[in-house]
Amino acid sequence: MSSTHLDSYRTLGRTGLRVSPLFLGTLTFDDPTWGSDRETALRMLRRYVDAGGNTIDTANGYAGGRAEETVAQYLRERPGARDGLVIATKFAGNMHPGDPNGGGAGRKAIMRQLDASLTRLGTDYIDLYWQHYFDQHTPLEETLSTLQDLVTAGKIRYFGLSDTPAWAVARMATIAELRGWASPAAIQVEYSLLERTSEGELFGAARELGLGVAAWSPLAGGVLSGKHTRENQSPAGSCRAALPDTRAKLTDRTFDLLDLLRQIAHEQHVPVSAVALAWLGHRPEVTAPVIGCRTVEQLEDNLASLTVSLSEAQLTELDALTAPELPFPIGFLRTSGVDLAQGGTTINGVPSRSWQPG
Repeated sequence: MSSTHLDSYRTLGRTGLRVSPLFLGTLTFDDPTWGSDRETALRMLRRYVDAGGNTIDTANGYAGGRAEETVAQYLRERPGARDGLVIATKFAGNMHPGDPNGGGAGRKAIMRQLDASLTRLGTDYIDLYWQHYFDQHTPLEETLSTLQDLVTAGKIRYFGLSDTPAWAVARMATIAELRGWASPAAIQVEYSLLERTSEGELFGAARELGLGVAAWSPLAGGVLSGKHTRENQSPAGSCRAALPDTRAKLTDRTFDLLDLLRQIAHEQHVPVSAVALAWLGHRPEVTAPVIGCRTVEQLEDNLASLTVSLSEAQLTELDALTAPELPFPIGFLRTSGVDLAQGGTTINGVPSRSWQPG
């Protein structure tokens, strides 16, 4: 991917919805205990939109609903801005502890959650409504029919599936197609140089079904921001350095990756985080990373990724250093399955032992 800009829009999957190459995530908004206070969040919103960004990704449960309220405050201070933005929020997170219908993907829960989000956001429609988590207790048909009704009513424009198994994504898309309902527009998955297992099944489903892909935690919870070194694994100002999940990621392999990212960043005069994000921009399945920032300075570092262009040699080295171990049957098919089916021949330009997922 060559140098681009926030207003170099792309369509989301097979839809006509135009979105920016970086989505502004709001998980950190209005939670100063570890994220940003409201005024800082508003400054980030202003900077992102002024730079040409149009896609804001929030959720009902972020900061207990305050993230949505922060977005609403931004919309109030800029009258007329709403229709030019793609506002995405999520359902399934339970906002009412002790109430089994306070969250999840059932009809009663979705209707209640949507009305509450619309109120907090101060709008009468959602552009992209994500199922935040897979709900094992609700039939897929019930969730789909509810979302179809909301599209028909004009309360949501599109919907997507976050943190949902590939089999459920595929089944929901197929049911929607066969019944003439609105289909999922995209999936949202954890994806970064340190978490690539979505390449096994979810990316295959996205390619086959024409789904967009939004990547959350593209900097692996800040591990790929460049602030961690072998010598200083708990840098000052890192609110997540002491978390077990962060500590588990700080392996020799991770530091080898950070060394390579620093080398590339030095050559291109950009922050380390910009190179890590730029790698995602070179993945053909990824529509956009969802960037999450605590400060305007971090946002600027993330925006710098749009100026980075990685060479084929650099991409090959990064890919090799972070190649994931993918689940069965992918390893089997790569080593044996293609040969067994093709008998050592080349079919459609694909020789034996060169199978790729999806």
